[in-house]
Amino acid sequence: MNKKLIPIIVGLVIIVGGYFVAKNIYQTNTKEELSFLARTNSQIFVRDYSPRYGNHEAKVYLIEYLDPECESCRKFYPQVKSLLEMFKGKVQLVVRYAPFHQNSQIAIRALEAARMQGKYWEALELLFEKQPEWGNHHNPRPELIFDFLQSLNLNMERLKKDMESPLITKMIEQDYEDLRILNVRGTPSFYVNGRPLLNFGIGPLTELVKEEVEKAYK
Repeated sequence: MNKKLIPIIVGLVIIVGGYFVAKNIYQTNTKEELSFLARTNSQIFVRDYSPRYGNHEAKVYLIEYLDPECESCRKFYPQVKSLLEMFKGKVQLVVRYAPFHQNSQIAIRALEAARMQGKYWEALELLFEKQPEWGNHHNPRPELIFDFLQSLNLNMERLKKDMESPLITKMIEQDYEDLRILNVRGTPSFYVNGRPLLNFGIGPLTELVKEEVEKAYK
């Protein structure tokens, strides 16, 4: 072999070897960063359209199936927000819908229409706050939803029109199909990176989130 070619060949081997090492490191890091979303079944927990609260780069996904008309969802929501603050930057909340109550679809459609105007989380918190008035099980008054949402300076004419969007219909149908597959029977129901909360309560949920945070950020 020509001696002049040897350094060139060695250099090429080093370059090619370095490329594959770097590629492997990149793929490994990427897989770790997206460990939950990289799973083949992750879509059943997190859909592209799902509302997400918190750091969207967080590695731990707290998935909550909720119903805006559910009293337990209303009471649990502040505790969920406190949990996100406890693990700030490491956990993100993903909202999925479980429209089990009589007027929940009206509320969900109103929330998604408010989201089109950039006021989703404000609308969710307001509807939870006012739930005893519009969602009273003995005397439900869903028409009050629109009176309450006016305080957010939303374009109410546009909101009512957007509520009929086929995209919202498709979203609700998909969430309902996913909850059926997951056998969700009540609200709120929680999953953390795909792991179900088996013992309901803020204590067990905190422990489950902590376990996943420690695994994701070790």
